[in-house]
Amino acid sequence: MSKFEQLYALDVNAKTEEKNGLKYLSWAWAWAEMKKVYPDATYEVVKFDGLPYAYDPNTGYMVYTKVTAEGITHEMWLPVMDGANKAMNAKPYQYTVYNKNFKYANKAEDGKYYDKYGNEQTEFVIKTCEAASMFDVNKAIMRCLTKNLAMFGLGLYIYAGEDLPEQPEPEPVKCPKCGKEIKPIKRKNGSISTPADILKGCGGVCYDCYQAAKNGGDMFTVPTDTGV
Repeated sequence: MSKFEQLYALDVNAKTEEKNGLKYLSWAWAWAEMKKVYPDATYEVVKFDGLPYAYDPNTGYMVYTKVTAEGITHEMWLPVMDGANKAMNAKPYQYTVYNKNFKYANKAEDGKYYDKYGNEQTEFVIKTCEAASMFDVNKAIMRCLTKNLAMFGLGLYIYAGEDLPEQPEPEPVKCPKCGKEIKPIKRKNGSISTPADILKGCGGVCYDCYQAAKNGGDMFTVPTDTGV
């Protein structure tokens, strides 16, 4: 197994927290796991004129990191975002979103919409994205670092929208008698007999060899009942 596969195979779910539909991995845990596999790993927070971020008045703040391990360097970037995952700027700004409570409201005689508690509801509401602070920049840098580590495999499946890492393909099980790969068999009751089940129930060989021995008296012990 390669080091990428080793990191990718780690289940990181116990070390994540979820906010607004996005998962965030603990940077401290992620860095510790990275160092276990790559003891020489180093990271860098990219700076611009001494500041740990790039800023554009039209688009906001962006942070960058670089991670190097065994001579391989991957870089990553991430916008500085608020709790609603809106890109933050140097000044507060407002934006409009759909009001999810509007669908539960009913139109009254005055032409306005109210929910069952008597609160007025409009189809759209205005929200405010506050100006970025150094605290927000710091959070973005550490989230960028964990995203950077994903390029080496650690937690990469999270960014692919998966709940669990892919499991490595199992090694094929072959019959020691004929050398043919043993594949699962569906039983009469609907359950599945795995290759290990088949070997155990067929005297250590595949089902075909078992049947051949059973019908032709081949030279090995044939079990009396496999349940297949």
